[in-house]
Formats: sequence, C-alpha cells, structure tokens
Amino acid sequence: MIKIIDSINNEEFLKILLDRNQFEFEEVNNVVDEVLMDVRKRKDEAVRDYTLRFDKVDIEDFLVSKEEIESAFENIDTDLKNDLVKAKLNIEKYHKRQLKRSYTLNEGEDIILGQIIKPIDKVGIYVPGGSASYPSTVLMNAVPAKIAGVSEIIMITPPNKEGKIKDSILVAASIAGVDKIYKVGGAQGIGALTYGTESIPKVCKIVGPGNLYVAMAKKKVSGYVGIDMIAGPSEILIVADEYANPKYIAADLISQAEHDEMAASILVTDCERLARNVVEELKIQVNRLERKEIIEKSLRDYGAIIITNCINKSIDIANEVAPEHLEILTRNPFDIYKKIKNAGAIFLGEFSPEPVGDYFAGPNHTLPTSSTSKFSSPLGVDDFLKKTSLIYYSKEALEKAKDSIIRIANDEGLTAHANSIKVRFDEEV
Repeated sequence: MIKIIDSINNEEFLKILLDRNQFEFEEVNNVVDEVLMDVRKRKDEAVRDYTLRFDKVDIEDFLVSKEEIESAFENIDTDLKNDLVKAKLNIEKYHKRQLKRSYTLNEGEDIILGQIIKPIDKVGIYVPGGSASYPSTVLMNAVPAKIAGVSEIIMITPPNKEGKIKDSILVAASIAGVDKIYKVGGAQGIGALTYGTESIPKVCKIVGPGNLYVAMAKKKVSGYVGIDMIAGPSEILIVADEYANPKYIAADLISQAEHDEMAASILVTDCERLARNVVEELKIQVNRLERKEIIEKSLRDYGAIIITNCINKSIDIANEVAPEHLEILTRNPFDIYKKIKNAGAIFLGEFSPEPVGDYFAGPNHTLPTSSTSKFSSPLGVDDFLKKTSLIYYSKEALEKAKDSIIRIANDEGLTAHANSIKVRFDEEV
C-alpha cells in the first residue's frame, strides 16, 4: 500500500518520481522504429499488417462510414449522448475565450509591424481505444481545433476485435466536428498521420494521448509533423490540511492510480492524523474497485503521503513536483492557490475533484505531466494556430535604421547582411 514519508526524508521518493522516464525502454524503441519505417515504405499494407498483429483484427477499409456513425447515434444511451453535448458546450465556452486575432502596429506611415494568426490546415487527433476508450478525449482535442478554425480534423482510434469503434467515441467525434475517422491506432496510426498512406491523409500536427508506443512514436515523428506534447504517466498531488476529508482524499488518489501502474498519487499534508486516516480509507475503498491490482501497484510504487511541518512546506513540494493535477483541500484553498507556480490544472475545494475537469467543467484535460508544467501548458486553441510576423519599412524608415543594422551585421561577421542594406542606398552611377 501507499508509503508515508517525512518531508525531511522525501528526496529519494521525489527523485524516483521525477526520474520516471517512460522513454528508456529499448524494446519499445525498437518496435516503434520498425513500425514507423515500415509504414513510411509500405503505407496502407503496413498499417493493415500491424493492426492485425497488435489489435487482432483485419481491417480492409480504415475509414469509418456514415452508416456506422448513424448507427452509433441510434444505439447510444440518450442520457449519455446529452451528457456529451453538455460537456462539449462547456469545453467550447471555455476555449472560445482563448482565441487570438491577427494585429498590426502602425508606427506612423513609414513602419507597419504585425502578426498574422491562422489555423493549422490539417490536424490529426489520436484517441485511445480498447479498454481505455475515452469520448472525453475526443471532445478535449477536437473542440479547440474547431474553434481555432482547422480546416480538416482527422481522427484515428484503434478498433476492437470486431473491427468496430465504441458508439460514444463516434458520437463525440460527430458532435465535436471531426471530419474523418479511421480505425487505426498504435505507432502505425501515428506513422500513417505523419507520412500519409493511400487512404489516410498526412497531417500537419498530431495531438492526443496514447500508450507507451504511441507516446514514443509521437516523440520520434516530431519535426516531420508538429505534436502537442509527450504525455507521461498520469499524476495527482493533493495539498491538504487538518480540515480535509480523508474519504475524499483516498477516493481522489485512487481515481488517478487506476489509470495505469506508473500513475503517481501523492498527498502532501501537515497533519499526521489525516495521513493515517487516509491510509485506512485507501484500504477500504481499493477493495471495492474493479481495477484493484493496477491501483495497488500504482500506489505501492509511485504513491506517497508526505508529512510536512507547515502548509508552506507542502506548497514548496507541490511546486517542485509540478503535478499534472493539483487538488487543494484546505480550509482556505483560494488563499493557497495563489502561491502555486507549477501545475497543469488546479482544483479548489472538496467539491472540485479531478474528474470534474476530466469530463465536464470546460478547461482542457490534456495536461503537461512529469513536471513539465514548469515550462508548458494545457492543450488549448493556441495549439491549433500558427503565427506569421509581418514587417513593412518605407525607404525613409530604413534609411533612419540602416547604420544600426549594418553595425550589428558587421559585428556578427555577416557582411552580406550588411551589404543587403548598403546596396539600397548606394549612389547611382
């Protein structure tokens, strides 16, 4: 079960946590290299072969048909469909505020500077399939892309052994505005989106989470295409004081631990009594859940309760870990959150648990993991936009600036750059 650590002796655990690197598996590297190279060469044929090998299904036509989507709408539970629509509207409302516009700065008549903002032309969305099949991921990726104005949204997701896609995935894709859906996943799907095949188009950027093979494939193709981020194992850190409810804390730690065996669930508190009560609650709640084995291994290997001597020390640890999800369960969470420097998403108070953000609230649930919130941000509209600088100088404006430009160019040893300015003001012979 989860370990209890004094904050004075937490360095070893934090090192294990921060050094957690899923990209050091040589076997995964080798498989991904093979798959990407093969897909680049043999295209659809290779994608079909790997789908049979990894997903145990022979797919003749990767494209999801209009009839399959219509069938999904007929079969899905009506309440679930309505819930997905509500979630989509919340996500849309939140992300519309992120949209930026092009602008120009007129520095008199002689200089015009500006920034042109345009959507990426074609984006690929990866959505996990099989047992980890998440319609929420469809909404969180497709809705911001649509708001940004992406002209074509291509989605790929692994089929089940019957060659089908979960109804809720197809419905979510439809209501979010996805243009085409293909029954393909894994590294072969990332390769198809990167290089293009006879049936699957090449995209400009790939977004969305996946398993270890998908994450590795995205890392390797970055540069051929854009990617959103390289998502590591999921994580939650809870900062709590003596007023927190141990039952809620245990439930929230477990909810993250069930993702996979490498997920990290951490409580940081200045109350030893709370820590002991949380351990007892974990024992009770874990035994009631379906993914018990995964949860127990996750809590044992990457779970911890760190006891500090004050709330400020708890905040320091939170900022060092820079977690994907940060819950603040204290008497005054609105005072505490202002001291947080690094977190993917912050959840305030005992009735704002992490699943609210995963499914419904509106902010994106695709978040930086593995301490990368120190320098990166949640997925958003900006991830689907590109920017171009605009510069205009009149002859008069350039003449005023020419000596400065020439001096800087000469200092850098780039005399041709300097000459590009000089030649415009050489006296005509």
